[in-house]
Amino acid sequence: MSLKIVVIGGGAAGFFGAIASASAHPHTQVILLEASKTPLTKVRISGGGRCNVTHACFDPALLVQAYPRGGKALRGAFTRFQPKDTIAWFEAQGVHLKTEADGRMFPVTDTSQTIVDCLIHAAINAGVQIRTATPVKSIRLTSGFQLQLKTGEIIECDRVLLATGSNPLGYRFAKDLGHSIQSPVPSLFTFTISDPRLQDLAGVSVNDVHIKLPEAGKTVKEQTGPLLITHWGLSGPAVLKLSAWAARFFHDCHYQTPLVINWLPQYTQDYLRQLLLSVKSQLPHRHISTSCPIPIPKRLWQSLISYVGIDPNKRWAELSKKALNQLVQELNQGHYLIQGKGVFKEEFVTCGGINLKEVNFKTMESRCCPGLYFAGEILDIDGITGGFNFQNAWTTAWLAGQAMGTM
Repeated sequence: MSLKIVVIGGGAAGFFGAIASASAHPHTQVILLEASKTPLTKVRISGGGRCNVTHACFDPALLVQAYPRGGKALRGAFTRFQPKDTIAWFEAQGVHLKTEADGRMFPVTDTSQTIVDCLIHAAINAGVQIRTATPVKSIRLTSGFQLQLKTGEIIECDRVLLATGSNPLGYRFAKDLGHSIQSPVPSLFTFTISDPRLQDLAGVSVNDVHIKLPEAGKTVKEQTGPLLITHWGLSGPAVLKLSAWAARFFHDCHYQTPLVINWLPQYTQDYLRQLLLSVKSQLPHRHISTSCPIPIPKRLWQSLISYVGIDPNKRWAELSKKALNQLVQELNQGHYLIQGKGVFKEEFVTCGGINLKEVNFKTMESRCCPGLYFAGEILDIDGITGGFNFQNAWTTAWLAGQAMGTM
């Protein structure tokens, strides 16, 4: 008896799920439906066109810490298919990956087209029928499933894998089949900040910065890491991680909230004050603006001393106690105002999706509708930047592919 499986969505998760199912279960007939003319568009543009395939983190307990939402559900899933397995799978297809200093992994060719070609060829070789420009209009439950295409064509099948990413249509199909949706909101974005301290500093980066979101005297979320000043505000790993972990908080406050920046988290306020006082006593005749004694870029130093009212022509000997304290405060606890969210290159990740309690993470099958499976970003799972969102796609799709073909 042959099983007929339809995968809806021609992205990373859809292709990987279709390949996994067709490869593991040759008796299945697997059809992949993609609404647009070109499949794998997000794979093409990801990682600046290089495709950040996964991350070199091989301990599931550590790996799950990169997921603001879904880490707990993925813990067991990663014991069955994790980055090591992703690397091995691509190697078996003739695609070699390399690891960069920060753990991100890319094809050695440095082009996402390598990954796109690999997935398409693997799908064809496994016998997957790929149909592009084929949008699905509705899914109806019968003895199996009945899919109506926009053309009016009807497809009957036994199993359905929904891998539609953050497309609202995918959420609608899931709702029609009994699922609840955690409302999707953006994750992984930059901060729009208009502030004189950051003006004309676009391109300046600081390696180790601590940023936090204060509210009613408490810290909502905080992150430490590299930070980049941009034409519109702030970006860099620390900002993107904070945007991911506080995605719902940002949405609820309409992306307008205070931000506290500590440019020197390695120094306490007391240590910083003593350091500046020792410079004042040891180098009294030096100009403050040209002798920066701390590990931040000179342009940022000059902007901050100007902001607290220190004349750039002043020498260290002329620095008043009040001005010194204001400078310490500014370096250690500068208050800024986020006025909106920018975008992070072409990467667009959402927080939200299918309620994870309604999915069996051993098989990725729906607990509400037998025969319905999920993979990738349609689930309420999102990772920080660094290849983690693709790893979620590969893992959940592989699990679904293994399970869908079983009789």
